[in-house]
Amino acid sequence: MRIVNPSFGEEAPSNEQVAANSVDWSKDPIILFSNSKPNAKELLEGMRSKMSAYRNTDNIDYTLKDSPAQPAADGMYDELAGKYRAAILAIAD
Repeated sequence: MRIVNPSFGEEAPSNEQVAANSVDWSKDPIILFSNSKPNAKELLEGMRSKMSAYRNTDNIDYTLKDSPAQPAADGMYDELAGKYRAAILAIAD
């Protein structure tokens, strides 16, 4: 899994790279990542609930960063990228 900060922009990957890195949303492990703002957890819990209609959610986990005003802890993104194939991020208020 590659986590990209879209504010910096990157060149789009080639079609071969996309195919090799495609996520199988029906079974791959997913992390629900909250920015810790109000209602972000509720938004992500709702997403997980909706996903349960078409997939097993045992490998969909939830995490959050310590504060909406601070970046995630050092190494957190690398750790998550090693465990999960996709991330759904919530930026809520």
